[in-house]
Formats: sequence, structure tokens, C-alpha cells
Amino acid sequence: MNGLVPAIIQDVSTRKVLMLGFMNEEAYRQTVSTRKVTFWSRTRKCLWTKGETSGNFLHVEDILCDCDNDSLLIQVHPEGPVCHTGADTCWNEENQSAPLLFLSELQDFIIKRHEEMPEGSYTTSLFKDGLNRIAQKFGEEALETVIEATNGTSERLIYEASDMLYHLIVLLTSKGLRIEDLARELQVRHDPNWKKH
Repeated sequence: MNGLVPAIIQDVSTRKVLMLGFMNEEAYRQTVSTRKVTFWSRTRKCLWTKGETSGNFLHVEDILCDCDNDSLLIQVHPEGPVCHTGADTCWNEENQSAPLLFLSELQDFIIKRHEEMPEGSYTTSLFKDGLNRIAQKFGEEALETVIEATNGTSERLIYEASDMLYHLIVLLTSKGLRIEDLARELQVRHDPNWKKH
């Protein structure tokens, strides 16, 4: 395309496609160096950094190249709406996160805690205490969830079940597993031909 490649812009948190722009080599290099998405404007024939006038920058998290090396997927953290019309996306869609996606994000955060073990972190203290303590904490939170389910309020049930789920993700992380492993297992079980083993 005369030195241009399509650059698909995706919100790294919501996974929503936000817009499509074009980059030449200079726009790509500037994007990499500044970590803010810069395009080549085909109409103005110049570089433009998304957000330079509106303040709605696209902060780069990752850049992926497709299998044919002829388009880019740029995962970003958007700062405000993306479209010049003021819409969240150039397709006039809302860019809201699906709460279930946060579980994967939370596990990524917990894995980072496990790798870095920063002082003063509750998650770090769990990993330092070891698997038995993590499993015990999960059990305690599960029991508190049961108590709230049978004798408490919906608000307290959500609170305790959230504690339980957090400790479950810590437990999975300590065993080298992810919350997505549970989702896959449930997906397999949803098949009408699934047989319990």
C-alpha cells in the first residue's frame, strides 16, 4: 500500500476494536519510541499522534504483526473517547469492560506479585506463607461465603464470595494454573455429550 500498513487499534482491557488507521515506517518508529500511537494521515500527508489536539492519547501496551506481515494490531490504553465524533469507537460502540475479563487481569496482577514479591503486599505474604496457608485461607473464605449465603445479606454474600474468588486465584497461581483453566473445564462440561470422569 505504497509503504503504508493498516493499524488496528484495540483496547487492551476491554478487547474492543477502537479504530483503524495507517502507518508508514516513520509513524511506526515514533509510536514505538513515544509509546503513543502515531499515524500517517493520508489526507494531510503528514504524521499525526492520536490525541495531540484532543488530549485523547492512545497509550501503547503491545504491538503485534499479523501472519502475513501486512497489518498491525496495536493494543492500547485509551485516554478518553477515540473517534473524532466523541464516540468511544469509530463504529459508535461503547467501550466498556466486561467484568468477567477483569478476572484474567486480576490473575495477571497476582502472577506479577508472585514474580516480584514486593514487601508490604498481602498477596506476597500469602505466597511467602506457602501453599497450605493459601489453601486454608481459601477454605476460610469459602466457609464465610456459605454463612453469608444462608444467613446474611446479598451485599455481604458478594463481599465474601469476592474474597473467596481472590484466594482461589492465588491458589491457582501457586499451582501454575489460571482461572481460564476452570472456564475451559466448565465449557467442556457444558457439552451435552460430556461424561463425568
